[in-house]
Amino acid sequence: MTAIAPPTDEELTRRAQAGETEALGLLLARHQAPMRAVALSLLGYGPDAEDAVQDAALTALRRIGDVRDPAAVGAWLRAIVRNSARMRLRDARDTPGLESLDRLHTGDDGLSYSPYPSYPSYPPYPTHLIHPERVVDQHAMRDWIWDALEQLPEPLRLVLMLRHFSGITSYREIARACEIPVGTVRSRLNQARAKLAQVLLTTATHVHDDAARLTEDSRQEAEVTLEGARRGRQPREILELWPAETELVGVLSTPGERCHPIPAMRRNREKGVTQHLRHVVASRTVTIWEMDVTNPAGSTDPCPPTLAWLMLRRNRRVQTLRVVFPGP
Repeated sequence: MTAIAPPTDEELTRRAQAGETEALGLLLARHQAPMRAVALSLLGYGPDAEDAVQDAALTALRRIGDVRDPAAVGAWLRAIVRNSARMRLRDARDTPGLESLDRLHTGDDGLSYSPYPSYPSYPPYPTHLIHPERVVDQHAMRDWIWDALEQLPEPLRLVLMLRHFSGITSYREIARACEIPVGTVRSRLNQARAKLAQVLLTTATHVHDDAARLTEDSRQEAEVTLEGARRGRQPREILELWPAETELVGVLSTPGERCHPIPAMRRNREKGVTQHLRHVVASRTVTIWEMDVTNPAGSTDPCPPTLAWLMLRRNRRVQTLRVVFPGP
């Protein structure tokens, strides 16, 4: 009997580009050792090397369609790891690893940078406001990735969504948003990436939810909620999502008291502060709405120009809301 030869890198890459999630899982598993070797050669043993490999794997999930020479996918993966490692060496501020990696593509002579692609379904955004989640939305793997995210424990899912799919990306910003130490952010991100990789490999052939529909539903909910806040009266279907047990936590809450978010929205309206939706990141139990803020003319106590709503949900209903003011 003739042995069946394993698929080549070129075959796996083309199958992955056609939307076959199992092929991409096999490809990443095959190249994990050389990817780790590159990270170790530049960063040595430690968490930074693992971060570089994990960031590269997530980037590959989103950008496999950019590989122009499928037979050379191994070099493409190693180049992404190398770039991620060099970013860590250059920047001591823990800047987000994936936002810059999203601009990587393979040209005829290797890895190079390209501008973000245009997104006709969205208004034109400056480069610093283009979110990796929009790149995921273009990819056949999108629903697989988001379905895997849903299977992570909530604390791990939240830090991963903030780090890679929102504008709150540095370790310090995430620590402030979640009210945890920076070391805990790093630990949770490492756990989240490792668990995500395991879940992706075990769910590659499953049927996945429509992540785009979930995000669009959340976007519409946000717009209706903001319009209700401007009018001073929320529609019944929105009020049902903010039951009596919903709690406002964080800097806008009153110490020692349980606060409901609706009165806080009312106070903002009375001050003349308005919010404008910029970006939505949504899973079934974690929702992030990023806002631009307009203050009334002559305000003596203006609200910062941007903020984000971090909501934890059960059966769509909001359990807690934390309003976060990202640093400059």
